[in-house]
Amino acid sequence: MKILIAGGFGVGKTTMVGAVSEVAPLRTEEYLTHASVGVDDLDGVSGKSTTTVALDFGRITINRDLVLYLFGTPGQERFWFMWNDLVHGAMGAVVLVDTRRLDVSFASIDFFESRGIPFVVGVNCFHGVKDRTQEEIRKALDLDPQVPLVLCDARDRAAARDVLLALIDHLLADRSRTAPHPVA
Repeated sequence: MKILIAGGFGVGKTTMVGAVSEVAPLRTEEYLTHASVGVDDLDGVSGKSTTTVALDFGRITINRDLVLYLFGTPGQERFWFMWNDLVHGAMGAVVLVDTRRLDVSFASIDFFESRGIPFVVGVNCFHGVKDRTQEEIRKALDLDPQVPLVLCDARDRAAARDVLLALIDHLLADRSRTAPHPVA
């Protein structure tokens, strides 16, 4: 099962893939250079020194019949063209958000909504900071009521796992809603 981990620049996508993957993740990170000044918005992430330029990849084996393949997307707008290729075959997605910069999440949510791809929102609570309620976040992101929203710390394996479990539950619930019902 292919799952995308998406979101804006600096929200913790690479960190989440690395925290939950059972194998050493493939990362395509490069150092930020002077060439990105004026191109990449570092507001709220001024300490960030690297960025994903293609994708992150990780894997989780649930059982011999079910393996999750995690694809972390690049966050900067200049790399968004890659999302169109990464989304092929994806069963669903996690949109990771940072409450300090919710505006960088709108494009990710729009991307999956416009393609009809089920997703959950993982709210990365950096250092355990929960500065907004789930209702405030849901309203600010204009989320449909059926889209699950899960608070997490992307650095924590169990928390990242819980976000993925929420996505699997959402996919199964969506599947049961759209499955044909037998005629009696």
